[in-house]
Amino acid sequence: MAGDLPLAARLAFAMGHFLNDLCASMWFTYLLVYYHSVLAINNHNAGLLLLVGQLADGFCTPIIGLESDRAPGCGRYGRRKSWHLVGSISVLLSFPFIFNPPVGSGKDTPQWAELVYFVPFIVIFQFGWAATQISHLALIPELVADNHQRVELTAFRNAFTVVANITVFGIAWLLFHFQAKYSSNPDDDSLGKQDIPLFRSLALIVIGIGSVSSFMFHIGTREKLRNEDEHIATEQTSLISDSKKGSGQPLLQWKHWLKEASFYHVAFIYMCTRLIINLSQTYIAMYVTYTLKLPKNYIAMIPLVMYISGFLSSFLMKPVNRYFGRNQSGAFVYGSMSFTDKVANGLGVIIIQSLHPCKTESCCAQCAPFYHLVMAVVTGAVACAALISLGAARIWPIKIRNHHDTGLIGSSSTTEESTNSCDYGAIN
Repeated sequence: MAGDLPLAARLAFAMGHFLNDLCASMWFTYLLVYYHSVLAINNHNAGLLLLVGQLADGFCTPIIGLESDRAPGCGRYGRRKSWHLVGSISVLLSFPFIFNPPVGSGKDTPQWAELVYFVPFIVIFQFGWAATQISHLALIPELVADNHQRVELTAFRNAFTVVANITVFGIAWLLFHFQAKYSSNPDDDSLGKQDIPLFRSLALIVIGIGSVSSFMFHIGTREKLRNEDEHIATEQTSLISDSKKGSGQPLLQWKHWLKEASFYHVAFIYMCTRLIINLSQTYIAMYVTYTLKLPKNYIAMIPLVMYISGFLSSFLMKPVNRYFGRNQSGAFVYGSMSFTDKVANGLGVIIIQSLHPCKTESCCAQCAPFYHLVMAVVTGAVACAALISLGAARIWPIKIRNHHDTGLIGSSSTTEESTNSCDYGAIN
């Protein structure tokens, strides 16, 4: 396996998920507000489209993970980069259609026809997103040898995620700014059909920037072929971090994780944290528009401020990680948490949309208190559940029990070395 990667190679690798990060930022922040406030799709149908996307992503993630381990790749291109290429092409071809009105549609087009039109593009996009994400993550242990280098590559990857979010919100703010500057129509302060070109431009800019970053990834990243590194453990067998190898502890299989109470404990904590993040990001634009009644350029400005402040506060997580523990987990654990996250977010949105007081295409006076309740009560309740469950981890530590019946050596020691806590920060 290769030694330290040069800086250029690390940057090229980090660019490999930039397209996904750009699209994800736009998907969660602007999908509902675009379909409901711009295309005038009713609340339930807009939530249904988001649910379809989350379910497609959730089901594609474990399937692609298994297939990317089995498939040999396209010739000598490498199995991970082959899947990454397929995923990137799928995203590039489908994403612009998600933020564009159906071709040939008009004011008399029934909404069921619009749903039928959007669903295939959303499924293709989510398939491509999952293929890119899984293959990019799976490349990390194949590019570098030790945990320190893997953490460094993950840090580069996360840094580009921050840049992607700031890029999307910054470009959106500029587009709204120039639209307001050159418009004399007072109705342009509110979202409507006149904003279709703006969101189309934002989607095309995202695709343009993302395609360049993906191209740089494929040019600058060299994946070692499977026959060059037979000793590389696959995602299916390396279910515990390398630090456990050589310690006399056999590896856990996926069926053993299902018998662990801590597995479900961590899944619940992770699901809650992702619900808080994604629900607040999904509904912030609606809250700004219909509750605060601010000009539409604030749906770019406020998420930008929120993301920057959230990024700065993440530096406070180091002492939290030391207190609760932070160890690597495996592919099955990652895939399970990811599946739970995506399905829970989709179901959460569709439930909220089903409870919406406005059943028509346009919002009424009841929208203002409704979105206030979503942002304050729903996310607050989920946050309380997460804090209670996290606090319970101090009473019932998250660790692997003894596996005498399966021949696996568990850990009953209270020391940090013998406690296998799932990595809260690595599963995202």
